[in-house]
Amino acid sequence: MSKNPLDPLNPREFDELKARHLLQRAGFGGTEKQVTALANLGLENAVNYIVDYEKLNDNLPVRGDEFDPDIMRPRTRSEQDNFRDARRSGDEAMLEQLRLDRQRRQRADRQQIEQMERWWLKRFVETAKPLQEKMVLFWHGHFATGYRAIENSYHMFLQNNLFRDYALGNFKEDLVRKIIRDPAMIKYLNNDQNRKGSPNENLARELMELFTLGEGEGYTEDDIKEGAKTLTGYNVEDDSFAFRSNLHDTSTKSIFGRRGNYDGDDFIDLIFTRKQAKIFIVEKLYKFFVNDLPNGKTEDATAYINQLGNLLKRKDWAVKPIVKTIFMSSHFYSEENMQAIIKSPIQLIAQAIRSLNTPQRNKLVSSLVIASDLMGQRLFAPPSVKGWDGGRAWINTSTMFIRQNTLLYLITGQRPDGYGWDADSSAFDVMPLINSIENEPKKIAAHLMNTLLGTKQPNQDRLSSLLDYLKTQNNEINNTTVMGLLTLITAMPEYQLC
Repeated sequence: MSKNPLDPLNPREFDELKARHLLQRAGFGGTEKQVTALANLGLENAVNYIVDYEKLNDNLPVRGDEFDPDIMRPRTRSEQDNFRDARRSGDEAMLEQLRLDRQRRQRADRQQIEQMERWWLKRFVETAKPLQEKMVLFWHGHFATGYRAIENSYHMFLQNNLFRDYALGNFKEDLVRKIIRDPAMIKYLNNDQNRKGSPNENLARELMELFTLGEGEGYTEDDIKEGAKTLTGYNVEDDSFAFRSNLHDTSTKSIFGRRGNYDGDDFIDLIFTRKQAKIFIVEKLYKFFVNDLPNGKTEDATAYINQLGNLLKRKDWAVKPIVKTIFMSSHFYSEENMQAIIKSPIQLIAQAIRSLNTPQRNKLVSSLVIASDLMGQRLFAPPSVKGWDGGRAWINTSTMFIRQNTLLYLITGQRPDGYGWDADSSAFDVMPLINSIENEPKKIAAHLMNTLLGTKQPNQDRLSSLLDYLKTQNNEINNTTVMGLLTLITAMPEYQLC
């Protein structure tokens, strides 16, 4: 009898090494105490604890009442009348006043999106529901929308909360159907310019190419043109979706060889009849959670993805059962899939803080937001509608320099700036990281390597380099030397993986 690729891991094999793997992939890692607690729950209970996060209490604000929805509000009727009258009469003083007010609002809005970046980064570090925030990040990269193109921070915030509300919801009904009504997406892909007689194809194209089917998979240029007609009149009114019936094309459309008077919802229903729909999103989830390295697409991985796709369709496009199946499967915990994902900048930062419990430093969050941007991942600003490429694209000479300096800053407080090294003197007691280990240099170095690099046995060459360092310190084990070990381990290439 052939083995099902989705077969779960033998519960007896779920140890601390695999619990750490789960905690890193399903979130942003954790302390040794949290790893041990997760391992003690056993496989099924551990996965349920992480995936069924709605049962957990999280004191973080969800709605962000501190954000102003009206910075980029539409002009009021009286403001529109004043603008029209000023243009008609040539009142340059009034026109200049209105322009200055617009510029003031734009500056305030840019400040608010920066505040939102800090707000979201703090959530990655502090949340009791790490899988939820990690899925928000996944959807942000999948339905990629950038602030610079829409210049409305509150619309970006609304989209962020949409992803949070339906992080493990139904891909078709909760996410795809709602994204065609999302103000940020409508503006980003110019669907506010999509109208009867003059269709804009951007949203229809990306809906199939990047969101559901894959580039050139299962559709034609004619399907894009006809699909665009179904989305005419899908517009925005202030912070809400607005359907402009007078701009909607009510003619008969032909999509995938079928004819009808289709609207946007019909278009989505048609898209999800294509066989590619069940595979495309599963492949992206696989790269995000299981293996994103070039050699990750093995025969086993292909069979696994195909079975996951079949499961997704059987579950009527519900994401939660797919994610739970991934985290339960033996394939997820196989040796070739451990330490097989290159950490994104956000993963690198959040995992270092959550696993090492680094101190709160002066201007920490602002510094880390800047560092993440320099490493290639700025929140609310994916590089294009394709999102971040991820994988090997995260690593180059420039980003490696920033990655190592960011970790050095988190551990020691030293950071490079325009005026040289500036050290934050906040105390970092690293000794709790080795409290349970016998006070012997080799055992301590090996333990730190295993916990930071997610390995069972340390690489002997790497271990020797750590022991050589300790010899220069007379083999003393104290806060300074252990901190030195941390800086050396986090500088190793293996630390870039999770």
